[in-house]
Amino acid sequence: MKACFLFPGQGAQYVGMGKDLFDADPEVRSVFEAASDLAGFNLPKAVFEGDEDNLKRTSVAQVALAAVEHSLVLALRKRGVEPSAVAGFSLGEWPAMVAAGSLSMETMLSLVAARGRLMDEAGSASGGSGMAAVMGLWPDEVGNALAEAGIGEAWVANRNSPTQTVIAGTEAGLSLAESALKAAGAKRVIRLKVSGAFHSPVMSTAYEAFKILLDGVAFDDPTVAFFSNVTGGPVRYGFDMKRLAASQIVSPVRWIDEESAMVAAGVRSCIEVGPGTVLAGLMKGAHPEVECRACGTLENLDALVEALSADERAA
Repeated sequence: MKACFLFPGQGAQYVGMGKDLFDADPEVRSVFEAASDLAGFNLPKAVFEGDEDNLKRTSVAQVALAAVEHSLVLALRKRGVEPSAVAGFSLGEWPAMVAAGSLSMETMLSLVAARGRLMDEAGSASGGSGMAAVMGLWPDEVGNALAEAGIGEAWVANRNSPTQTVIAGTEAGLSLAESALKAAGAKRVIRLKVSGAFHSPVMSTAYEAFKILLDGVAFDDPTVAFFSNVTGGPVRYGFDMKRLAASQIVSPVRWIDEESAMVAAGVRSCIEVGPGTVLAGLMKGAHPEVECRACGTLENLDALVEALSADERAA
């Protein structure tokens, strides 16, 4: 059984995620143990016993999501489900790289831990920055409105859907952007609970430091189709994945383009491998011909496998 694996990013995390997998599978417990060692904190305690505010910290959330999403891949593969292609949203690109055969789990977790720390530090050093979701305008309309208003400290960060864009910027930039975007016709501008202006120039120091960390890391060519946030299309070679993995920190997430590229490549079945259903919902909204399912828990994982088996029998 095969489907395109979609890996969600920061914001999908919640206290208790992955606990059923952790309790049921010694291999998953080994993933959490490795993540704890590499990140320098007790990951099971942070995810299963901690509070939401701590889990929202970039340095914690990114490692936690990467560990849970990789654990779900292990669970899927044990049930005979393999990826036909992979794509991840922001942080989600990292477990996607492991699923594609380009990185080992240990290398991925080590890099994610560093990435989270560097992005946390860049957000703190900015003197105040964040992100906001803009509802009711096309991404290009958002970009044009910011440019026409002459706002130099707010940028388009995530191109999620034709009617949902996320912007990133300094506190001053976001305040100016909210007024300009509402004047341009935005229905709502909603501040997000994040610690920095991700996927924007505010993360430049994190990008420069992370690029140096990647110098000694080898990325293998993916064994299945891998789609990039930065280009919005497929990436065939490991050296390109490595270059884009650094650039992604300061580049917009071109999710609309990625979805179109996946469908053009023949994707007709997707599984959201992680907590929540955001990516499945975005794909279904843009491409209703694609069958989308989620598998954030053991319960819906088993139901998903049954549904995939039924699809294969009916084919």
